[in-house]
Amino acid sequence: MLRPITFSLIAAALTACNPAPPVEAPPLAQPIVQGNQMRFPPGHSQLTLLGITAATPGKAVTVELPARIVWNEERTQRIYPAFAGRVMAIRADIGQAVKPGTVLAQLASPDFGTAQADTAKAQSDWHLAQKTLQRQRELFEAGIIARKDFEQAEADTTRTQAEVQRADARTRLYGTSAGVDQQLALRATVAGVVVERNLNPGQEVRPDQSGPGVPALFVVTDPTTLWVQIDARESEVGMFKPGASFELVIPSLPDQKFDGKVIAASDFIDPATRTIKIRGAIANPKRLLKAEMLASARIARTFNSGVVVPASAITLRGAKHWLFVQVQPGVFEPREVTLDYEGPKEVVVSRGLEVGEQVVSDNVLLLARAFHVAQEDVESEKYGRKPIEAPVQKASGATQIVAKEKK
Repeated sequence: MLRPITFSLIAAALTACNPAPPVEAPPLAQPIVQGNQMRFPPGHSQLTLLGITAATPGKAVTVELPARIVWNEERTQRIYPAFAGRVMAIRADIGQAVKPGTVLAQLASPDFGTAQADTAKAQSDWHLAQKTLQRQRELFEAGIIARKDFEQAEADTTRTQAEVQRADARTRLYGTSAGVDQQLALRATVAGVVVERNLNPGQEVRPDQSGPGVPALFVVTDPTTLWVQIDARESEVGMFKPGASFELVIPSLPDQKFDGKVIAASDFIDPATRTIKIRGAIANPKRLLKAEMLASARIARTFNSGVVVPASAITLRGAKHWLFVQVQPGVFEPREVTLDYEGPKEVVVSRGLEVGEQVVSDNVLLLARAFHVAQEDVESEKYGRKPIEAPVQKASGATQIVAKEKK
């Protein structure tokens, strides 16, 4: 017979093996849709994720646009061969400072030798024409020849003199006209620095190796002043008028800021990027800036009307802009708005929002999805349809939520 204490131990063991079921917590209340508003119950966990920002009056907004640094073409020379030839010597290299007239390379060019020979021939013809004219003058004064023969000699002299001037100017433009040596010199015509060299000793060059897409043999430029190419949207063209100032920010030089001025704006829209090209000039005395650097051009734009909200508050539904306004704590309503300016950080709303109204600026996607799901629940209860949620889509950098229904 078992003792009473034994039954007590068995009961305790059975109790340990079969613990009491846990007490389930009551379900949390879910947000509901009433009319065009979504209401969250007080203390709902999602409310802590929604950032709220008050709309502020129109102000000076910093517009930031992509930009690229290029050489100042007004102080840049791109050298191509005027005659075919072979590179015999290279006199300058990248980084070398040059002056107008500095020889960059020497070419042996039979074509240039032909031009020199044409000059020498023209000079010989001119000397002969001068002697003939002198002889004809003496004969005319002696009454031996007619006036027309003398006038013909004068015309021949004038014609040969013009040919000498033409041929001599052509050869002097590229080299020397003193004899035929076939030596073609590539010279700098601007003061600056050699920034490109695209030829080697012994290389054959031709004048048809030039034009767009073909690298120049030498590029000489003054790097102390540069151009900035800015891509502006249609709504921002009025800010970049000639003479307007802007600030250039370089990602690789975060502690440096450079001031520039707009010097020209194109009159057409680039069909590939749908932007308008703006050209600015910027000083570079310390030569910290390099061509083809990517940068951002900043300019202040003042809005005397409208309200400013964070760009993260704006969503797209089709082609229309929307945002969520908190009409009271925990109550939100979507609202269509019209934008006067859309930047990467801030937007200016011209219609649909008033100063001081609070908008959802963080996790707008979360609220939009919750609003959509709640609307689907209302529709399913009303028409007996089962909503099927579609994946979140994005259009033009803003959030767009689409849902499908299945009967």
